[in-house]
Amino acid sequence: MKNIIKLFTLTGLIFLASGCNDAFLDRFPETSIGKENFFKSEEDLAMYVYNLYNFPGFEQYVGDAATDNATTTGSTELKTMMVSSPSSATINGGWNWENLRTINFFLDNFGNADISETLLNHYEGLGRFFRAQFYIAKVKRYSDVPWYETVIETDDEEAMYKARDPRDFVVGKIMADLEFAAANVMADGRSGAVNTWVVKAYLARYALYEGTFRKYHAELGLEGTANDFLNTAANTAKDIMDNGGFALQNTGNPDADYASLFNSTNLEGNSEVILATFSETDQLNSGWWSYMFGNYEVSPSKDLLQSYLQTDGSPYTNQAGYQTRLFTEEFVDRDPRLSQTYAYPGFELIHTSTYSQGGGTYIQQLAKSFSGYHQLKGFVNSTDQSVFNSLDFPVLRFAETLLIYAEAKAELAQLTQGDLDMTINQLRDRAGMPALTMGPVVDPVQEGRYPNIKSGTSQWAELLEIRRERRVELALEGYRTDDLMRWYAGKLIEQEPEGIYFPDLGKYDLTGDGIEDIILIDYTASIPLPEDKALNALGVPLVYYRAGTFGQDASIFLKNGNSGTLQTVEERGAFEEPKYYYRPIPQTHVTVNPNLNQIFGWD
Repeated sequence: MKNIIKLFTLTGLIFLASGCNDAFLDRFPETSIGKENFFKSEEDLAMYVYNLYNFPGFEQYVGDAATDNATTTGSTELKTMMVSSPSSATINGGWNWENLRTINFFLDNFGNADISETLLNHYEGLGRFFRAQFYIAKVKRYSDVPWYETVIETDDEEAMYKARDPRDFVVGKIMADLEFAAANVMADGRSGAVNTWVVKAYLARYALYEGTFRKYHAELGLEGTANDFLNTAANTAKDIMDNGGFALQNTGNPDADYASLFNSTNLEGNSEVILATFSETDQLNSGWWSYMFGNYEVSPSKDLLQSYLQTDGSPYTNQAGYQTRLFTEEFVDRDPRLSQTYAYPGFELIHTSTYSQGGGTYIQQLAKSFSGYHQLKGFVNSTDQSVFNSLDFPVLRFAETLLIYAEAKAELAQLTQGDLDMTINQLRDRAGMPALTMGPVVDPVQEGRYPNIKSGTSQWAELLEIRRERRVELALEGYRTDDLMRWYAGKLIEQEPEGIYFPDLGKYDLTGDGIEDIILIDYTASIPLPEDKALNALGVPLVYYRAGTFGQDASIFLKNGNSGTLQTVEERGAFEEPKYYYRPIPQTHVTVNPNLNQIFGWD
């Protein structure tokens, strides 16, 4: 049985008094018994802190939607921005401060507990960790934001109506919070608890983010401070590597070890998992469902698929005619992580959900505005509801720590072969892939993705491959948007994601057995009645699709109407730099507090 942390609801325990009508800062009113009767014991502090936990879950498996990794038919903020004329009047989310007040209320009062100084420091560290997490999200979205480290009283107009604080100041406060937490939060054996290694993993992650963001975003004027953060990222990651006791999950089975991290009902004690959200059927159900597979809203892109190397370590895009390879050819001699992330020819479907073809060898189900590729990462191919309910989600993997260390060292031009061997090559070894060596041959396709990288470091060739490895290892786990933003690579999102290639209308094998499964006909033709459909060599009716292009009454869209790659969207729009790396403060809040100015071209 998993030792799952149970979160208690403070609302039923503490009466929430009515407070303030402040329109600019969402208020979490102080409680009528909070100061006098609640913060007295370690149990009180622990109960309060548990309610600050809000770590990601299975929604992360569609977190790459609307990037170059995947497309979505759903609505996302960035997707809408790129095809419209956004302003502070139309982008009105994100300026919510309720959680900060909850955190600062704890930090203002935890010291009343009658516990040891060590425990007080531990709980202060936890509070400051969650405050850092809150402000990291705000800085990523707005850059300059007002900093508050105590609860604002209703009569403190100076605080309520203050201007933005500079990014450099706020980030300094964030780093101070994280470093205090890293030094004082203790080990905690309960599954899913925040401990010193969780804090350090987030510290390393954010230090890399901020360091690379400053390095590649000249509009901030903070390039000269980037290396301080990159050094922190490298040093913190190395501390985790040397002293955290973590290791990649590697049983010597490169065709399964990677995938097993994403469909497990028991990540407790897994050597690779630094933090997980744990579930147990009938106690704390996971909420998993199969939306990441098939044609619901999200489907992975051809561009991501083409980033995976050949099994000999060479770029797939070096292969002659790679742009026009058929679906059944794209998975031949590829990095094994590809077939543990994408549904591959011959994949046996058990969990059929809403897929009308039923179980058995899966035939790629095609539909308008989807790539034809289907996502396996995070998909659980089972029919057992108790399995679905008990799934654990790996919030922090040691694999990310290795990638952080390698990237930071390359950005600092300090990377060695030893560094590669203890990081990137550990990941490649788990996948059964050849090692990366210093001075790799530059892949022109990868170089074209990141045109600004040459000016960043003398080790740019190595960094290109580290970025590839990060994309592949963390694919479809929700990292890609942040990566593109910090690398000043938002223009990659303008490229319309494409799907499976078809050279012409006609019959195609999609399962890899040499027997045709589907037939593409012109969009002007009619799909025959069931009894009139053509049969394949097994006597099974072919699946018919009417092919055309956008604006035509077709079942699927092909680039050239009757040939080419599956098209997912007619126009992605434009990514305006540097403006779209940030968001405006919603107009309603600026109206209430005119000291809040807009920056980076927003109005």
